[in-house]
Amino acid sequence: MYEALEAKLKRYEELEHLIADPKVISDTSAYQRYTKELARLKEIVGKYKEYKKADEDIRELEELLKKKAQEADFVELAKEELSELKKKKAESEKAIEELLLEDDPDADKNIIIEIRAGTGGLEASLFAADLYRMYSKYAGRQGWKVEILSSSPSEAGGLKEVVFGIDGGGVYKRLKYESGVHRVQRVPATEASGRIHTSTVSVAVLPEAEEVDIKIDPKDLRIDVFRSSGAGGQSVNTADSAVRITHIPTGIVVQCQDERSQLKNKNKGMKVLRARILDKAITEQHEKIAKERKTQIGTGERSEKIRTYNYPDRRVTDHRIGLTIHNLENVLEGDLDEIILGLLKAEKDMRLREVK
Repeated sequence: MYEALEAKLKRYEELEHLIADPKVISDTSAYQRYTKELARLKEIVGKYKEYKKADEDIRELEELLKKKAQEADFVELAKEELSELKKKKAESEKAIEELLLEDDPDADKNIIIEIRAGTGGLEASLFAADLYRMYSKYAGRQGWKVEILSSSPSEAGGLKEVVFGIDGGGVYKRLKYESGVHRVQRVPATEASGRIHTSTVSVAVLPEAEEVDIKIDPKDLRIDVFRSSGAGGQSVNTADSAVRITHIPTGIVVQCQDERSQLKNKNKGMKVLRARILDKAITEQHEKIAKERKTQIGTGERSEKIRTYNYPDRRVTDHRIGLTIHNLENVLEGDLDEIILGLLKAEKDMRLREVK
């Protein structure tokens, strides 16, 4: 543990020097990346410094006690101070252990969310639009920025698919548990008999990959351009501005057509492509250690049903932690804190149990 903490301290000091370097300051991308990493390390490095200071003070005081063992007044005061220092050291150590359990290098990464309508036809696409709105509202409450990267509308205002980015502090940490199948139970607007239907929507949350995370060789890409079209196949642009990017080594295909500019669609497509390649690498790594790792909320599978939104009972249930909230309207308006904090606590408790 202490080797890891020394490495973090060394990196923190290195970052302090880097963000003061005029060359780095002039490079906006590098400066933002370093300041974000520095902010992520600040709390744990601060606690480690407190721990080291208390440990050093304890050793010095114990040495002094040996030298002045005959001075009764000094010994009494020194023992009181020693007791306080040991308490402070223990508190710092406990705080460090908890911070290490929560440590995630991707915690402050921006994210890309992909929402796709599943079973349920038109009703599923309508709920996909509801979920997009829910996450957008939550992002607004947090002061985060939302940008649509790609979308495929359906009839009646629904979405067959929508891919969007969310930028802001702690985004991935708070929303990484949203990946999985979201189930809705309600009476569709198109249902004349009033029967309750069950539909599903899949959500994938990907940490956004920066160019330094994923190196893509242009020779590994096939880029096709075509005329973009809207719902029902009607043309929405007379120029070939839509872009389809295929990453040949992985077979990952990304398509963007929301912008009228081919260059903007290509840039958005590359952002999604990098995130999907990084996600594929992360998924493969997780699969290798899945049998040993017990500190995961749910299975982490994209096919896992994670949550049910029941309209007749105004109920939202997260199946991974057994949490039920009878406040459906507020949840859909972006009030997700109770669910998200519950998931964060459950994962932390699992990791603590494994450590013990």
